[in-house]
Amino acid sequence: MMGNFLTNQQITSLVEAIQSAEEHSTGEIRVHIDSNTQDHHAKTAFEIFKELRMDKTTDRNAVLFHVNFEQKYLTIIGDVGIHEKVHQNYWDHLHDYITAEFAKGNYYQALKSAILETGLELKKYFPVEGENPNQLPNEITFS
Repeated sequence: MMGNFLTNQQITSLVEAIQSAEEHSTGEIRVHIDSNTQDHHAKTAFEIFKELRMDKTTDRNAVLFHVNFEQKYLTIIGDVGIHEKVHQNYWDHLHDYITAEFAKGNYYQALKSAILETGLELKKYFPVEGENPNQLPNEITFS
């Protein structure tokens, strides 16, 4: 079902990008690929955010990329800790970039860049001091 958009190898590579993006920050990044939602994407994304327990990180600094390729739809959700630091226009620019790339069919590259960019942004505001346990899995989830 996913095959038209991302290969297994690309999915593995995205998980590696998440690992490297999280290396220098206490922030947590997740990608969820949704093939079912027809509308109310933002509401669904928020439900997934909670389902994945992304609102439970110590610094409340998790970011979810909720993607629906079929509908070229993307919702980015950052937890409250992030909103105190990172301005909305940062996410708007990122969102515009990703959806423009999706429109060209560059699904993998767009997501990978977005993950790495987000990692750099999180590193600015949530640098690692001492231990940096991975509070959430890096696997990409699907529905």
